[in-house]
Amino acid sequence: MTAAAGFTGAGGSGKARRRRGAHAAAAELPVRIGSAGTTHTSSTPSRVLGFDQGLVWVCVALLAFGLVMVYSASIALPDSPRFARYSPNHFALRHALWIGLSLVAALVAFQVRMDWWEKAAPWLFLLTLGLLIAVLIPHVGSMINGARRWIALGPINFQPSELAKIAILLYASDYMVRKMEVKERFFRAVLPMAASVGVVGSLLLAQPDMGAFLVIAVIAMGILFLGGVNARMFFLIAAILVVAFALMIWTSPWRRERIFAYLDPFSEDHALGKGYQLSHALIAIGRGEIFGVGLGASIEKLHWLPEAHTDFLLAVIGEEFGLVGLVCVIFLFFWLTRRIMIIGRQAIALDRVFSGLVAQGIGLWLGFQAFINIGVNLGALPTKGLTLPFMSYGGSAIMANLVAIAIVLRVDVESRALMRGGRK
Repeated sequence: MTAAAGFTGAGGSGKARRRRGAHAAAAELPVRIGSAGTTHTSSTPSRVLGFDQGLVWVCVALLAFGLVMVYSASIALPDSPRFARYSPNHFALRHALWIGLSLVAALVAFQVRMDWWEKAAPWLFLLTLGLLIAVLIPHVGSMINGARRWIALGPINFQPSELAKIAILLYASDYMVRKMEVKERFFRAVLPMAASVGVVGSLLLAQPDMGAFLVIAVIAMGILFLGGVNARMFFLIAAILVVAFALMIWTSPWRRERIFAYLDPFSEDHALGKGYQLSHALIAIGRGEIFGVGLGASIEKLHWLPEAHTDFLLAVIGEEFGLVGLVCVIFLFFWLTRRIMIIGRQAIALDRVFSGLVAQGIGLWLGFQAFINIGVNLGALPTKGLTLPFMSYGGSAIMANLVAIAIVLRVDVESRALMRGGRK
């Protein structure tokens, strides 16, 4: 029985029965269809009932604050010979341009129905595999700082690993829906998905991009768990992944050195080596104390802290806005992640399993990546090249983040329409 059919009453017209059933179902769902304190009346504007305004405004706040901080963190970069040909507002303007392009892409993605995403998931996964292979081909993939992760498209660089995050969560969600009947059987339910993630992971490690592989592995594992895979199988796979990542670190001298530097970043052996970024990030956050030194007054961004406008943007926020600024950013990401997970749970309650898994997969992705970046900046986790979603400089990442939010909003809009007794 479909979700719409389940909401049909015993008598009256079909439209009236759907309306009564939708109101009854709404009372049992984890969230209400309107904004907080809003009831569904004929005078309620449709724009209030049409999408989650809180989610949109939190994303806007993160984007706006991120743009300001990218400008603050990069304004002094032209003083370095490496960036001497750039103007002081070069990175801020490019970041703003990418936000504009990403908003257009998000609007396009929002128009796509979730049943189309479900049909296109395997093809999008294959396209992503092709791009991950193409980026490794000389003269096709661009190499920056020893890593071959980008494909040059005229004046911009596109990073296929960001598309891979969207592709794997769509593919994993579609896979779990198709394998719902055999999810208790390891070889028929889990092994094919594990092989797919392994192929993507091997291509990412060849770039190398272990951070993206870690995020993709967490996304796939989370969707398998939320999709109802047997708990014993889930913990077995988790243990295998932990062992695999531990072996990758142990067999790689430069990754192993990062772990040692993380344990003691201020030691004589690491302070000017692998622990340099972490030690200066901690100095920046320490200088900020409670209320910070003020916007634009950071000293660490003046060529002391590498990648201050990308991976270590949070350290500059901590220096200029102090503990108060850090707490505000952490709270916004916590609220964002929680809200996305609730939207996914609501979709599953309406028997829209694929849409619910996609939304919750996006929540896992954004929440986990923010957690890793924040942990790295605070010295709670080893240094890893992952940007802060919505805020750090990086075009492909911003576009992937906004497209993901557009998909979540589409899930929410379709759920609200179904709850009102209409079509998805």
